[in-house]
Amino acid sequence: MKKIELKTKLRTTVGNGPARVLRREGLIPAVLYGPDTETIMLSVPTRALELVTKSANVGQLLLNLTIEGDATVTKTAMVRELQTHPLSGDLIHVDFYEVDMSRKITVNVPIVTTGTSKGVEMGGMLQLVRRELEVLCLPDEIPEAIEVDITDLEIGDSLHVEEIVLGDNVEMPADVNFTVMTVLAPVAEEEEEEEEGEEEEGVEAEAGEEAGEAATDET
Repeated sequence: MKKIELKTKLRTTVGNGPARVLRREGLIPAVLYGPDTETIMLSVPTRALELVTKSANVGQLLLNLTIEGDATVTKTAMVRELQTHPLSGDLIHVDFYEVDMSRKITVNVPIVTTGTSKGVEMGGMLQLVRRELEVLCLPDEIPEAIEVDITDLEIGDSLHVEEIVLGDNVEMPADVNFTVMTVLAPVAEEEEEEEEGEEEEGVEAEAGEEAGEAATDET
């Protein structure tokens, strides 16, 4: 997997006031941390970070993070969290996570369906319960997407996580065999069944009332 170059600088100031000053200067406050890394405070050029975050799979990107300070160092990292302003949507903070290329990490990967479900062709509706899955793999083996062939899914069928085939070096850390997608029956068919049920209940209730009246007349 190709690494994206991103330049950062060490920062020594903390707090809301200094953070606002950085943003006015075209910089975003950031931190870098990891299992074997002490937290490092950074600043990132806003424009450069925006270009990175425009990627649809920003959480899967590997970054060559250049840190300029007393000495310039480069670390491999990923975007762990992005914070945006609740009103403007502007980026206000970013968390980077340093990764060890020889150690597996957990990452969310989107699900992509292929083929056309038999159930959908018969009028059913495909419902995606999960649009992405958490997988465990090496940083340079993160799949861009998990492809799932839905051709054989019929109305009422469900696909569970244990049925999904992953790459040789990709694992599913989840212990629960949860549902990933299902094919629902057509809405019209469901409404028709409900109406039929209501009609049957009405007929039974009417018959019961008539029986009750007959018994009253006899007495």
